[in-house]
Amino acid sequence: MNEETTITENQLFKSQIAALEQLLEVYEKSVLEKTDELYTEITKRKQMEEVLQQSEERYRTIIDEMEEWYFEIDLKGNFTYFNDLLANALGLSRNELLGKSFQEFVKKEDSDSISRLFNEIFKTGKSTRNFVYELTRGNATVAYIEFSFFPRRNKRAKIVGFRGVGHDITERKRAEDRIQFFATHDGLTGLPNRLMFTQLLNHAIESARHHKRRLAVFFIDLDRFKIINDTMGHETGDLLLQQISMRFKQSLRAADIVGRMGGDEFMILIEEVHELSKVAEIAHKILANTMKPIVLLDEECRVTASLGISIFPKDGEDEQSLMKNADTAMYFAKEEGKNNYQFYSKNIKTLSIEHMAIETNLRLALERNEFSLHYQAKFDFKTNVISGVEALLRWQNPELGTVTPTQFIPIAEETGLIIPIGKWVLKTVCAQNVAWQKQGLPAVRMSINVSPRQAMDDNLIHDIKTTLKNTGMASNLLELEINESMVMHNPTQMISVLAEIKKMGVRLAIDDFGTSYSSLAQIKHFPFDTLKVDRSFIRNISENAEDMAIAKAIITMGKTLNLTVVAEGVETIEEMNFLKENSCDEMQGYYFSRPIIPEDFADLLREHSPIATRPA
Repeated sequence: MNEETTITENQLFKSQIAALEQLLEVYEKSVLEKTDELYTEITKRKQMEEVLQQSEERYRTIIDEMEEWYFEIDLKGNFTYFNDLLANALGLSRNELLGKSFQEFVKKEDSDSISRLFNEIFKTGKSTRNFVYELTRGNATVAYIEFSFFPRRNKRAKIVGFRGVGHDITERKRAEDRIQFFATHDGLTGLPNRLMFTQLLNHAIESARHHKRRLAVFFIDLDRFKIINDTMGHETGDLLLQQISMRFKQSLRAADIVGRMGGDEFMILIEEVHELSKVAEIAHKILANTMKPIVLLDEECRVTASLGISIFPKDGEDEQSLMKNADTAMYFAKEEGKNNYQFYSKNIKTLSIEHMAIETNLRLALERNEFSLHYQAKFDFKTNVISGVEALLRWQNPELGTVTPTQFIPIAEETGLIIPIGKWVLKTVCAQNVAWQKQGLPAVRMSINVSPRQAMDDNLIHDIKTTLKNTGMASNLLELEINESMVMHNPTQMISVLAEIKKMGVRLAIDDFGTSYSSLAQIKHFPFDTLKVDRSFIRNISENAEDMAIAKAIITMGKTLNLTVVAEGVETIEEMNFLKENSCDEMQGYYFSRPIIPEDFADLLREHSPIATRPA
């Protein structure tokens, strides 16, 4: 090998070494860059983990501190996490509750529905909101809860359990239950009211028809109740009604039903009647127990009863016929000397003499100008002025004297005379409002009551339009008060009628709210402007915590629907202050003003109207 060849090989080796060094330099630089990237990625991941940990801690802190109940369960239904509110409500420590099944705290009858609910969430992945159920421990109800349930997912979005957020609605539920109870039961005696009794009678009729059995309906009226009530006072009369209702129940079998229709009228349902002689024995027993002496205010008094009986299917095949015929038989029992019972018979030709006298004179009352109107003010809590007035019908007859609305209105309704009487009231009220305005008095809202017969009258809409046009009164100053039970009787038809009235600009009020079977969900479908709280819920609010809770609940319901809430029958300053403090809008009752004649109301309006509207 010559010298020239050796030099060439050395140069080649050096170039290879240089290339290798350059390659190593590039590799080293790449490794360092990758290392930096990896370090940066690890740093970011640690930072993210710290953020997630902090977020998780904040999340748990919020859950533990919030006022809602919170829990998490796995797919088996066992608790995996919960806040202290839930544990405390159940009276368990965290260790005691952890791992227990959610179903342990659900009523047995609700267990299947709860399981179906969670299965639906698992299948659809969708949450369920505002689910109400009873939270229990053992056989005792801990609370009524309104929960929203959501699916709980892992990092791969797979559902691995459920979470729930809720709150205690026990007080609300109790208030709603009490409202519902008084919607179907008499507030004084606790007996089923007319609405509930009618429903129970309907069910009994269907059962008797199916099994081809007979049943009996009793209509009972106390003979001397009015005298005791007038001489000894209404509180004593209430005590008497309570004791008599207990005697009725004690005279019957457990399966028999006693209901109070109102006033001193009661009805009894006797199912599975085999022999009429047995029905007569029950009637004898009721009359005998009724007339036993009762001590009221340290005085011994006695009352008797008149009792009418109708039999299904002989005397009627529906509840209306049976109740009417039992009523007719009761009037016959009164005419036969009271303190006795009578079976209904087609040969019964007459009703009460008083009933007949009222009907006869009622037919001539309009043309004889025997009717008048008294006006009871509605006082606005915010403005401290009279905001409206209710017109109340009065009847003074030369033969009968003063006849109360409770005596003649049902007869007017039954005979159809309520239609022309109602037209007279409407015209008189509108004309009176315009007359007051001409005297320089402020324009106040005029409220009149509309009966079931009037509401169903085909000419009602026309009569309202004509009267407003002829008198010149603005339509927004007229308010029609519709009884709650009337609205619930035929809601579809009533919605249509009320909608037509509303189009005219006339205001609508639901009267005696809380005394029938209606709810917030039902009332919201009607175009009402005003909700009037029945006086039975106002009477004892200063003494009775339950009545206080009901009154608050009704006011809240009205406010939820943006209705003007008016309390009826306010008689004391304590009642007024309670209503004012609980955001009631207006009050009506003896505390502010009794029903008075038009001239006296004009004076009252001058005293309680905005200064700007008073004449100089």
